[in-house]
Amino acid sequence: MSSEQEENPEVSQKRLSLGKRLRRCPSFRCIGVQPNWLDYPEEIRDNLLQSPVVYYPSRLYEDLFRSLGKKVFPQNYYGFMGHKIRQTALFQLLEVPHPRTRLYYGRKRLSRILGDFSFPMIAKNPVGSSQGEGVWLVRTEEDLRRYLADHHPAYIQEYLPIDRDLRVVLIAGRVVHAYWRIARPGEFRNNVSRGGAICFDAVPDEALDFARWTVKVCRFDEVGLDICHAHGRWWVLEANMVYGLEGFRRRGLDIYDILQSLDEGGEL
Repeated sequence: MSSEQEENPEVSQKRLSLGKRLRRCPSFRCIGVQPNWLDYPEEIRDNLLQSPVVYYPSRLYEDLFRSLGKKVFPQNYYGFMGHKIRQTALFQLLEVPHPRTRLYYGRKRLSRILGDFSFPMIAKNPVGSSQGEGVWLVRTEEDLRRYLADHHPAYIQEYLPIDRDLRVVLIAGRVVHAYWRIARPGEFRNNVSRGGAICFDAVPDEALDFARWTVKVCRFDEVGLDICHAHGRWWVLEANMVYGLEGFRRRGLDIYDILQSLDEGGEL
């Protein structure tokens, strides 16, 4: 037993998190992410190996813990983080309403895309972009040619005629915040980082129900969903594992206080 455990026996009984997201939560011990497994003291390595669940295990260790049969929290987090290809495949597999989207590899992509989509259409960086970066409104064939010159594969999505979307943040299946993001005039993206306005008015219950259903079928334990209403139904645009907190700040909310409240309520 380590000196820390001897001084405070409750330490060894706390649940373990590698990431520091739960640092205010009383039932967790946040130990940090070390680049090498052997960088952890033996006591911590033993505790991790004995723990049935590891929280926020990081990209580095998530698959390793899962290969040992351990559960991780949040589920479907690191593998889908910033990865539009995987997200789209998951939504299509589970029949989650998602704008019609196709990937294009290889030759003759231009003609194949033009056979599948009409203008305008949306083109995106398939991996790694956020805050509205790496998203283009493609209005002409020349726009499409410029996009294709720099993107392999091409990620093409139907354009939905909307001027706002709804950011719904859910943790452990619970809606912890929701707000509209309204595009500024002349901008097709609703991102706050792109000048989008935040509005807390009249968030429909049916939208929140749709968000809860989505995270349940997708097994997302923590996510900021971007959803919108178009053509008479709700759609999932994207799942954000790293989501902005400006909407929280403007509402006087603190994500770490929310996590602490969920922990104290036994919801984590």
